[in-house]
Amino acid sequence: MKTKKIWANLGVEDLARTTEFYSKLGFKPNGTNTELTSFCFGDDDFIIHFFIKERFKWAINDEVADLKQGNEILFSLSAESIDEVHQRLLAVKNAGGKIFAEPQSFEKGYFFGFSDPDGHKFNVLYWPK
Repeated sequence: MKTKKIWANLGVEDLARTTEFYSKLGFKPNGTNTELTSFCFGDDDFIIHFFIKERFKWAINDEVADLKQGNEILFSLSAESIDEVHQRLLAVKNAGGKIFAEPQSFEKGYFFGFSDPDGHKFNVLYWPK
């Protein structure tokens, strides 16, 4: 299967809260309406649409996962240095994110993990070349 683009769709409780959180982190908005808020991530503008849970539930024709019970995906966001990892840690804390993994070394890299207000998980990873 050949495709030009891939993006993610996630369910959220509160669009305004989600919009504020990702805006505070400096991600580029990709549009908002009554059912979703959307942001671009990275140089290639990977898009994540955050749908209100009712609409997301309709789209998947199933129940929305309870992220308090577990998680299926971890998005990794690259950093250019250990210092940048620490700067992003402060930005996430200031935006109201929850840190689930404090900054630490992993093999030759360095990272920390956080979740957004709905429990979607990300890590910020510096991996030297």
